[in-house]
Amino acid sequence: MTSSPRTIDLNCDLGEGAGSDADLMSLITSANIACGAHAGDAATMRAMMALAHDHGVSVGAHPGFSDREHFGRREFKLSPLEVTELVRSQVSALAAMGEVSHVKPHGALYSLATRDRTVADAVVAGIWAVDRRLKLWAMPKSQLFTAGKACGLTVASEAFIDRTYQADGTLTPRSCPNALLEDEKAAVAQALRIVCDGVVRTTDGTDITIVADTLCLHGDAPRAVAFARRLRQELTAVGIEVRAFGRC
Repeated sequence: MTSSPRTIDLNCDLGEGAGSDADLMSLITSANIACGAHAGDAATMRAMMALAHDHGVSVGAHPGFSDREHFGRREFKLSPLEVTELVRSQVSALAAMGEVSHVKPHGALYSLATRDRTVADAVVAGIWAVDRRLKLWAMPKSQLFTAGKACGLTVASEAFIDRTYQADGTLTPRSCPNALLEDEKAAVAQALRIVCDGVVRTTDGTDITIVADTLCLHGDAPRAVAFARRLRQELTAVGIEVRAFGRC
């Protein structure tokens, strides 16, 4: 068992039309706002920025593939320059509306950049083109994490509360029936083990080590608000402060 960190960031993807953004914003510390490609538009982006400001929540851009039909969860074969522009344009659009502190790619773009260094470098180039001070959310040991570090970005290690893990540390693909942890108790237990013990149980029944600066809560889950509230209570009960990554 590792010693527990004193703080953990709780991030959530918002502005995607799930309908619970206002309630979730009061329970999280970092908001990843859809930038008009896989979801959202200028009006929702402004609304989310204002809501985050009211709650003292750090704002992040959540760029994805331009594929609303599949909610940005279908992979596209784009050139590195096209990926860079995809990310740059979306991050720039949000940054034009107010202060942005971090970037977390969405869906298939995130998954692709996690395993493909060329795509990861292109994503990082898009972020760098907007503001090299922006932080990056990425899975530890992933190609995206490595690319961000190599470029000099501050990178937060992200872990997932309601997704299952494979033995190699990757997420179980959404196409698999066991990709999601739909039981609230099991998801909370996974989060506490990640934060307090630095381990996660994989689908083959083994434990692997994991580093987490920020935990991802999916805002489009059916009981996302109730789950976020319970998670914060459970974290507080074991002495963990929920606080935005990098904020003193």
